[in-house]
Amino acid sequence: MATNGVNGAPRRLLVWDAPNIDVALGTLLGGRAPRPEERPRFDALARWLVQRTPPDEVPEATVFINIPPDRIEAIRGFVEMLRGTGFSVYAKPKLTEGDDIDQALLDHLRERAGSTPLAEVLLASADQYRDSGDDSLADLAGRLPLTVLGFREFNRAAITMDGVGFIDLEDIPGLFEVPLARETPLEALPPEGAWLPARRSLREIHQA
Repeated sequence: MATNGVNGAPRRLLVWDAPNIDVALGTLLGGRAPRPEERPRFDALARWLVQRTPPDEVPEATVFINIPPDRIEAIRGFVEMLRGTGFSVYAKPKLTEGDDIDQALLDHLRERAGSTPLAEVLLASADQYRDSGDDSLADLAGRLPLTVLGFREFNRAAITMDGVGFIDLEDIPGLFEVPLARETPLEALPPEGAWLPARRSLREIHQA
């Protein structure tokens, strides 16, 4: 694939697992689709990556995405926006349930690790929804200078694992236009349990 910058310069490599983050975000919002203002702003993400990258390093970012045939036109604008913002895009047709992008993402990390010095790998992914195959988080951390970008509700492994950095996506300035109305999903309950507040008051629902 095409590369940016000078060969041999250390790279700060951001890899965004779009299907994974989309599922985690929807679940975090109570199982509903995010509103436009609750979706990540990739221009803010790009600025943050550039600001995080020293002058002697090269920032590089790729979004991995599945595209169902019936959604090509709906997604076309999103893909072109990404490319215009400085992201490379790996797009794979979603023809069957097994047509995911996990292996391509892992292959990309291996290729980059073998071909260029990596100052940092920023992997945007929620542990619970990532099919890591033969590459567990510990395996990746053993080979790569790894920082995981995700949501604390879903990234317990990354938060607690030695040698892995973690940044909550909502802590990236400007990534979301509004604070997310985060709920503790049943899929990500902490061992000590969590309070799940009523969505509406008893009087509002049951007033005679």
